[in-house]
Amino acid sequence: MKKHPQKSANVKATNKKARHDYNILATYEAGMVLTGTEIKSIRAGRINLKDGFAQIHQGEMLLSNVHISPYDQGNQFNHDPLRNRKLLLHKKEIAKIAGQLQNKGITVVPLKVYLKHGFAKVLLGVAQGKKQYDKRETIKRRDQEREIRRNLKTALR
Repeated sequence: MKKHPQKSANVKATNKKARHDYNILATYEAGMVLTGTEIKSIRAGRINLKDGFAQIHQGEMLLSNVHISPYDQGNQFNHDPLRNRKLLLHKKEIAKIAGQLQNKGITVVPLKVYLKHGFAKVLLGVAQGKKQYDKRETIKRRDQEREIRRNLKTALR
């Protein structure tokens, strides 16, 4: 029996700053506990991950400092844009992340938010902060690779 190709994830927000400021060591996919107006705002693409981070509080993973704009037609049932949101992970995954967070300079940042089968998912990255010289080195390496690709492309013509 032939398998059907899966639909690509419907990405609603990405955190470009995270990949610039951190080295991503591991990634985890987590569900989000949301209210009705929050999911409607996410479907409209009104979410900002820029300063967001995740933390473990009483054995639960919480997503903090992620701004989900209030829904326009939400009236009195609207949500607080910066409230902490519970993330749905297995206990083993939370324990594994907690073990990694014991190391100095390690944090958990949201990399992107997307819809998968109608549910909002967040891709979390266990990350280690980069130094300023590491950032410059990454930019330099990326420019060199781009120049090599450009030279190869012109050489093949």
